Amino acid sequence: MGMSDLYGPADEAESIATIHTALDAGIALLDTGDFYGMGHNELLIHEALRGRDRDRVQISVKFGAQRTPDGQWLGYDASPAATKNALSYTLRRLRTDHIDVYRPARLDPNVPIEETVGAIADLVQAGYVRHIGLSEVGADTLRRAAAVHPISDLQIEYSLLSRSIEATVLPTARELGIGITAYGVLSRGLLSGHWDRDRALGGTDFRSHSPRFQGENLAHNLALVEALREIATARGATVAQVAIAWVASRGQDVVPLVGARRRDRPSEALGALDVALTSADLAAIEAAVPAGSAAGDRYAAAQMAHLDSER
Repeated sequence: MGMSDLYGPADEAESIATIHTALDAGIALLDTGDFYGMGHNELLIHEALRGRDRDRVQISVKFGAQRTPDGQWLGYDASPAATKNALSYTLRRLRTDHIDVYRPARLDPNVPIEETVGAIADLVQAGYVRHIGLSEVGADTLRRAAAVHPISDLQIEYSLLSRSIEATVLPTARELGIGITAYGVLSRGLLSGHWDRDRALGGTDFRSHSPRFQGENLAHNLALVEALREIATARGATVAQVAIAWVASRGQDVVPLVGARRRDRPSEALGALDVALTSADLAAIEAAVPAGSAAGDRYAAAQMAHLDSER
């Protein structure tokens, strides 16, 4: 997403080089949304995959978010007709004949999840989609969706600073055999170890409005990062690597989804694979960054109200 939208300026050549670096290192999952830059991200991925073997990559696409030409948010439409229409445009922008995982970006409050999943199931039957995923929904929605068609995975925020899924969502997903694709594992940069409290954010950067990046909230959260840095340093790792390794340690059914806009970031992230956290490490991390210790919500109040209604 950051290559096309919401995190300030990005360089297309560097973005493509970053994707190439990830692919060359063996990363096989590319996650996007048709609303990331209003189609720009899908076109960018097409360029990055030009001349490469499409079948060596799994492409996951979110759909449903509605936006104006200037990028404002209008809501969500996951009706069956909108679902099939959105996929048609996605296939054309990506220049592919199928999507590996297709998922609504959020729960459409006006459309029963059974109808949305049923529409994607039609696309699976037709060969345009391989697997059905969901994003940012709660336990009840998972059950209702799985009753219509097998659900491959739930994409949802999960990190040391965002652990609300542990109460009911994660247990339900495991009961139903649904994997977790964890986004926000570095909490939008907070857990990267590279964040500077005085860093200037432009008005188009999502974080300029995020409660966790404001004033005393930011100071508190960066103090948590420094506590985590002590543990990382003792392990000869970076803060980001420990944060990613912690998410990966949650289970083989949890896949950390790492965002990057520069080619050096995937290399650092992959170093997390070499960080085998011991029980002592995990206890130290829990003491340094306890569940619920983050200051500020993930999103602004209006957005949180929508998300909470899904949990």
